[in-house]
Amino acid sequence: MSDEKVSAAAPEAHLDTSDPSKTHPDVIDHARSAANKEQNMTLMQGIRLYPKAVAWSILISTCIVMEGFDIVLVNNFYAFPQWNKKYGQLQPDGTYQVSAAWQAGLSNGANVGSIIGLFLNGWLSERFGYRYTIIGCMIWLCGCITLFFTAQNVQMLLAAEILCGLPWGIFQTICVTYASEVCPIALRGYLTTYVNFCWGLGQEIGIGILRSMIGRTDEWAYRIPYGLQWIWPVPLMVGLWLAPESPWWLVRKGRVADAKKSLLRLTSLNRETDFDADETVAMMVHTTALEEKLTEGSSYIDCFKGVNRRRTEIVCMVWAMQNLSGNSFSNYSTYFLEQAGMSAEHAYSFALGQYAINMIGVFGAWGLMSFGIGRRSLYLYGLCGLCIVLCILGFLGLVPEADRQKGALATGSLMIGWAVVYQLTVGSVAYSLVSELPSRRLQIKTVALGRIFYGIVGIVNAVLAPYMLNPTAWNWSNYTGFFWGGICFLCVIYTYFRLPEPNGRTFAELGVLFEKGISARKFATTKVDVFHESVDDHVLEQLSKADQATVETVEQAPARK
Repeated sequence: MSDEKVSAAAPEAHLDTSDPSKTHPDVIDHARSAANKEQNMTLMQGIRLYPKAVAWSILISTCIVMEGFDIVLVNNFYAFPQWNKKYGQLQPDGTYQVSAAWQAGLSNGANVGSIIGLFLNGWLSERFGYRYTIIGCMIWLCGCITLFFTAQNVQMLLAAEILCGLPWGIFQTICVTYASEVCPIALRGYLTTYVNFCWGLGQEIGIGILRSMIGRTDEWAYRIPYGLQWIWPVPLMVGLWLAPESPWWLVRKGRVADAKKSLLRLTSLNRETDFDADETVAMMVHTTALEEKLTEGSSYIDCFKGVNRRRTEIVCMVWAMQNLSGNSFSNYSTYFLEQAGMSAEHAYSFALGQYAINMIGVFGAWGLMSFGIGRRSLYLYGLCGLCIVLCILGFLGLVPEADRQKGALATGSLMIGWAVVYQLTVGSVAYSLVSELPSRRLQIKTVALGRIFYGIVGIVNAVLAPYMLNPTAWNWSNYTGFFWGGICFLCVIYTYFRLPEPNGRTFAELGVLFEKGISARKFATTKVDVFHESVDDHVLEQLSKADQATVETVEQAPARK
């Protein structure tokens, strides 16, 4: 373990842009004070000081509940008898099946749309802000859901998957970045991992509705679930219209006065700590100026330049390893269990239990984090556990045909065990890691690139999984566990050598640690003082001028009436 200290040149002159009348060193003093307060803040102090930030973050994360509901319909209709009869083909045994090729095509349609949406999000969110971007996506989604509801063939379903995938891709990252920017360090891990709870809640609702529709024999058995997608957008749009914008985004745009107003809307009026909004805004300004120095620009290309190349690589792999650790065939849980010998009704019941565990697992992850276990440790040990479970799943494929029903029950139980390990670790912690590791200046684009890579891996998986599981194709069934177990072992090796520990660090500290090339295994113990880093005086001057112009505009507005 290293005790080295990262330091640099003495501080240059700076300007406190929260009050243009103050001298440059005030930014350093205020930023240092705010950083110390955040790092010493306890969980309960953070909740009492930022209750409105918690509430707004939960509201915006509800977009993921909607998406989880929508996405679960895509992959779990494959085991739905009425849906297969409408869109599938008659098989020699008298059942209906959508071919493996079309299963892959439908799943990949959503992935392709999501990748396009993710790429657009890197520009839209930075240009228009989080709120307006999400509201625009909701309006688009309302129209596209019509295609699902009226689809007469798999071609129409494919078009619906691609078009709905555009806003789905944006929701996947924008909720995480918003949560990480409206809360202090003490709450960051909890509010970002809460996004994973929202996935589980949406999936649980979707599976529950599918389970309740199995008894119906008409077309409404699948049209009702599609139509229920309309219940989400309008209430969410109302809440989004009232929500405050991210103060970090406002600082990046030079709107420092607006950032302070937004920060005050996120905090409690009855403060039990010595919170100072000017100090917190000064910390944001200092971090922005420091990143201006460390980062050449703010385009997608800049994510692959200099030190940001390493940050982008890690974020991409953290996202991708969710898909590489068995999550891909877990998404086909009902279909997988049905092919393992379980009835459709029991398969959906097991899936209900699996998605319930997805939600409970998030609370378990919070408990582990509250005991001081770091994100890196949770992610690494979680991958080890998943690798073991996947290999056991593979060995269950050796169960004789005469005991197939017992093997199916054992498989279902193991999949629930896999879900427990996954949600306690990799599934939840990834959301915290990807929001903390990028620079603030490139966060939106870096997280989007990571999720794009996740989507690309997902496309490959969506092509492979139906062939692995479909009885008319490779029909690997449980042996699929051996394949993903081997891939998961490679993920363990990568995580050990490349994934750093961001727990308890300010964004500025993480930036300096990456800039100095500190080894991933030494991140947690290396001491760093970001206030000994020189920042770009020009950036502070520009932020000051922008803020001063905002103040003057507000002051002069009544005179024009």
